[in-house]
Amino acid sequence: MVDIATRVWNHKWKIDPIVRSLIDNDFYKLLMCQSIFRNRPDAHVTFSLINRSSSIRLAELIDEGELREQLDHIQSLSLSRGESTFLRGNTFYGKRQMFRPDFMEWFENMRLPDYHLEKRDGQYELTFEGKWHEVMLWEIPALAVLMELRGRAVLHDMRKFELQVLYARAMTKLWEKIDHLRTLPDLRIADFGTRRRHSYLWQDWCVQAMVEGLGDKFVGTSNCLIAMKRDLEAIGTNAHELPMVFSALADTDDELRQAPYKVLADWHEEHEGNLRIILPDTYGTEGFLQRAPDWLAGWTGIRIDSGDPAKGAETAIRWWKERGEDPTKKLVIFSDGLDTDKIAELHTQFAGRVRVSFGWGTLLTNDFRGLTPDDGLAPFSMVCKAIKANGKPTVKLSDNPNKAMGPASEIERYKRVFGVGQQDEMEVIV
Repeated sequence: MVDIATRVWNHKWKIDPIVRSLIDNDFYKLLMCQSIFRNRPDAHVTFSLINRSSSIRLAELIDEGELREQLDHIQSLSLSRGESTFLRGNTFYGKRQMFRPDFMEWFENMRLPDYHLEKRDGQYELTFEGKWHEVMLWEIPALAVLMELRGRAVLHDMRKFELQVLYARAMTKLWEKIDHLRTLPDLRIADFGTRRRHSYLWQDWCVQAMVEGLGDKFVGTSNCLIAMKRDLEAIGTNAHELPMVFSALADTDDELRQAPYKVLADWHEEHEGNLRIILPDTYGTEGFLQRAPDWLAGWTGIRIDSGDPAKGAETAIRWWKERGEDPTKKLVIFSDGLDTDKIAELHTQFAGRVRVSFGWGTLLTNDFRGLTPDDGLAPFSMVCKAIKANGKPTVKLSDNPNKAMGPASEIERYKRVFGVGQQDEMEVIV
């Protein structure tokens, strides 16, 4: 097992690349990338860093030269022979050769495109612009680099024994969480913590702890590299990015209204009926389900990623019953801001009513709350989102208005088109 404290101490003396592999990325990004490569190869998209926690002034914490060095290193990466063999030959979700030969040939020769970086008002403006299937692969590594550099800055003046104690306390904290979770019968939980992790080494340690502590209750990780290294299931389907960009490309209100379903029809065709998990909250879960075509009710399940999670699950159960489906055979994946108490509460509330699973993110791989002076390592909310598609702005409404994004005029238009009324505001923790 890696001595994390010693590695952190050694960060002070020379560059230590944060991202060392193109598949140190969430699995759903690769799945979406293949779909976009096939269905929207000419779409031109701009991604931008969005720090929702404005009190964390990243440009005052992170040295610009070091940030550029890390980003430049990512641009130099390409798939190794072993990584290519893993993606070409492994079985994912019971399907052999999930990734097609034409996509793999492109991916093996791909290098990430250029980035644009500047400082403004104590924050970094970091953007990526180009073909959608190329620039989209910047999102997760860019976030991981910024989160880890922030951690390195906070820890820079700690001495070696202070670091040993810090990580011992963090390990104990996580193990106590695992002890709590192992008491839950029939638990299914996966690691979704790549994008806002404390560091790669820490995420890898957390995954190993989950494997040992939870056994079969731990079903895999979203991180493709860790899945390969630890012989685990790579977990993931799709994200808000798909309906956001498809919707921005729509020319009329009617096309806009149908765009979220067009996305899923393409997805269904791409994966021949596999990976059938609905993410309904991009423009409001209630309206999405009310307007959904009947064939979507036959999909495997639903992922709840904003708003009140219990309300979202109840909405899905009611919808399945109305469409003649048996909710006890459907999968509900909770994935928004989870920690152990909420996981236990939701597991108890919905056990036996649906098949319940959890994607545990930031508070698995980056919970150092209360462990450093002034809580300098507390997690914060930072995302990297598609903000334009073919020059048109993207919009996300969410089931929580505090997660909405896009120009105000476009947000109002989308609310009108999708029939979204008053929404309850909820604190965005991560």
